[in-house]
Amino acid sequence: MLTEVFSLVSPPSFWVQLTVVGIWLSCVVLLAEWLGRYTETDAEIVRKVVHIGVGNVILLAWWLQIPAWMGITASVLASAIAFTSYYVPILASMNSVGRKSWGTFFYAISIGVLIAWFWPIHQPQYAALGILVMTWGDGLAALIGRRFGRHPYQLWDMQKSWEGSLTMAGVSYVVSSAILFGVQGNTWQTWCIPLAVAIVAAGLEAFSKFGIDNLTVPIASGALSFLLSKIL
Repeated sequence: MLTEVFSLVSPPSFWVQLTVVGIWLSCVVLLAEWLGRYTETDAEIVRKVVHIGVGNVILLAWWLQIPAWMGITASVLASAIAFTSYYVPILASMNSVGRKSWGTFFYAISIGVLIAWFWPIHQPQYAALGILVMTWGDGLAALIGRRFGRHPYQLWDMQKSWEGSLTMAGVSYVVSSAILFGVQGNTWQTWCIPLAVAIVAAGLEAFSKFGIDNLTVPIASGALSFLLSKIL
C-alpha cells in the first residue's frame, strides 16, 4: 500500500526536498498573483486556487518523506506570514488587509499540528487525510456553493447552501476513501470510516465563522479517521 511503497524508497536529500516543495509553492503563489493582478478572476476563486494548491503540498511531504521538523518550521513561517498579511499588504491575492476571516492563518497552523502529531508515530496518511479533506472539500464547496447554491440555509449569522454542504460531505468521503484504500486496502473499515469523516467535516465546515473551519475540519478529520481505524 501507499505507506509501504513510500517507506521502501529512500528519502531524497534535504536540498531536493526543499527544492521540490519550494517550486510547487512558488508556482501556486505566482499563479494566484497573476490571476489576481492581471485577470478579472473573482478574488474568492483566486483564494481557492491558493487554498487547493497549497494543501496538496502534504502529498509531496508524504511522498518525499520530509522530516517533521521541516514541516513544522514551514507551518510556523507560513502562519507568521499569513498573520502579517492581515495588517500589511503582502500577497494581496490571498488576504486583504482587514479581512475578517482568519482562515489562511488557521490553515497554516492545522498543517503544522497534524504533521507534529502523525509524522513522529509514522502515520502520515492521517495528516494527509485531514489536510486534503479541507483542501478539496472546503475549496470545492465554496466554489459550488457560490455558483450553484440555490437552496440557502442560515446558521446563526452565516448563510450557507445545501449544495455547498453536500459538496463538502461528498468530496470529504471520496478523499478519505481514496487515502484509506491506498493504505489499508478494500476492507469494510475503508468505506465506513470516511462516512463519519464526511458528516463531521460537513458539520464543522458549516460553522466557519472567522475561518475557524480551516483549523477544526482538518484536525478533526485526521483525528477521527485515526481513532476509528484503531478502534475498528
